[in-house]
Amino acid sequence: MAQRGSRKRRKERQRRAAGRATAPAAPAEANGTPPPRNNQERMERLYARGRAKDEAARAKLVPLEPGERPTAVTVGAIVAAVAAVANLVALVLGFDGENTQRNVTTLIGLVLLVVVAYGMWRARYWAVLGMQTLLALTIVLAALSLLTAVTAWAAVLAVLLVAGAGTLFWFLIKAMARIQMPDRPGSTGRQASGRGS
Repeated sequence: MAQRGSRKRRKERQRRAAGRATAPAAPAEANGTPPPRNNQERMERLYARGRAKDEAARAKLVPLEPGERPTAVTVGAIVAAVAAVANLVALVLGFDGENTQRNVTTLIGLVLLVVVAYGMWRARYWAVLGMQTLLALTIVLAALSLLTAVTAWAAVLAVLLVAGAGTLFWFLIKAMARIQMPDRPGSTGRQASGRGS
C-alpha cells in the first residue's frame, strides 16, 4: 500500500517536471517586444515608459503668453493676500496678546505671505513653489488637527482646509509646469530667463 502511494507521488512529480520542460515560452508583450529577462530590464522598461508619458504631457503644455497668468496662480495670489491681511489684522488687534514670540511668528508669516502673493501675481516660479510649500504644511497641520478636534465644527473646518488646500495644490502643479517651460521655436511667448526671475 505504501509503495503504491509513493509510486503515484513519483509519477505525479515526473508528470509535473515534464510539463514544465515542455511549457511554451513566455508570450511577447503587446507591442511585440520580448518579455524582460530580469528585474533590471523590467525596471528600465518601466522608467522608459514613464519618461515617454512625461514627454507626451509636456508636449501638450502651452507656453504662457506675455503677461498671462494661469487661473490657479491668480487664485493662489488672492488666497495668499487674504491670509496676509488676516495676519495683519491679528497683529494690529493683538489676538496674540503680549506673547512676543507669537507676535514675531505672525509678523514673519505676514511678510512671507506678502512676498508670495506678489510673486504669484507676477507669475513667478519660485512664488508658486513657495505657495505649494505653504499649502502642503496647511494640509498636514489640518489633517493632524483632526486627531484633536473636540467639536464637529472643528472637524468640519479641518476637512474644509484639507480639501481647499489640496485642490489648489493640485491645480498649481500644471501652472508651475507652464511657468517653467521654455518658449517653443517660433512662439511669441516670453523668454524662459524672464519667467524664473
